[in-house]
Amino acid sequence: MTRETWLNRAIRLIEADYNRSSDTHLIRVPLPHCRGIELYLKDESSHPTGSLKHRLARSLFLYGLCNGWIGEGTTLIEASSGSTAVSEAYFAKLLDLPFIAVVPASTAEAKLEQIRFYGGQIHPVEDPGMVYAESERLAAETGGHYLDQFTYAERATDWRGNNNIAQSIFSQMSEEDHPDPTWIVCGAGTGGTSATLGRYIRYQRRPTQLCVADPAGSVFHRHYADRAVETLDGRCECRIEGIGRARVEPSFEPGVIDRMIAVQDADSIGAMFALSKTLGRKVGGSTGTNLFACLQLIEEMASAGQTGSIVTLLCDDGARYASTYYSEEWLAEWGGNWRPAYERMLEILE
Repeated sequence: MTRETWLNRAIRLIEADYNRSSDTHLIRVPLPHCRGIELYLKDESSHPTGSLKHRLARSLFLYGLCNGWIGEGTTLIEASSGSTAVSEAYFAKLLDLPFIAVVPASTAEAKLEQIRFYGGQIHPVEDPGMVYAESERLAAETGGHYLDQFTYAERATDWRGNNNIAQSIFSQMSEEDHPDPTWIVCGAGTGGTSATLGRYIRYQRRPTQLCVADPAGSVFHRHYADRAVETLDGRCECRIEGIGRARVEPSFEPGVIDRMIAVQDADSIGAMFALSKTLGRKVGGSTGTNLFACLQLIEEMASAGQTGSIVTLLCDDGARYASTYYSEEWLAEWGGNWRPAYERMLEILE
């Protein structure tokens, strides 16, 4: 098979996979105590690989293919806490390419099982801060391509449209009582989603503001407040997988963000449990982070007598956290007091 023939087939396979997947749902969550304020969840868990990262993985593969970085037989490497690697392993299998995930040793076992299910290999490292250098080393050693979500997330996605997550949200909100959300809330892992949302809002001249919820132990909200802060001393002390970092990633664009809210891990997990109870199905910890930031915005709007809508992301399914957040042993070992946030969240939701 010639290079052009293989490339054309690879892009067609990815586009065909996209065409088979309908858009993700937008779920309205009633707020019985806050009349005039609507909360919506963009349910990214309904992607084929079960998380928001499916969009990112698809964009990274198309970016690599069209830049000539990925060819027939290319070994693909990614530094990931799990969900991105799950989605990338899916696309690597689709193209019959070898895939290696460089993950922190603490990554939830359910995520690792999904990576292996799609044929990916696991390369664990004890120090989460070493995933970048180790990925670069493996790419050089194998002659492969380091997908590098942390650098390319914000540039691989077409933020002007092309059915990105921002365009999808505004299209689905068009017939609601408040079609232009007062706030859209998301987290920051690479910074790619917040960059896409923030740029699209400005490009479309929407009145919506973007709020990024960040674990309290992360560097992103510190960098947002003071651009001189680019790293933390030591590790990112955060138990919420997929978001929060010890260094400011190249894809993080603070200029497109209107506000950041730092959320304690206990508040994230409490909100996660409350939403899981309300929906009747489990959600992940980063969804809890988003939701707790929404709670603060909802309370501020209600106190000021404002009406409007808030949209946030349901990032992934809670089933992949069976050995962590939904494990009594894990919760006991962690020791965080999540119940106050749980009760506070239920008061709003129920």
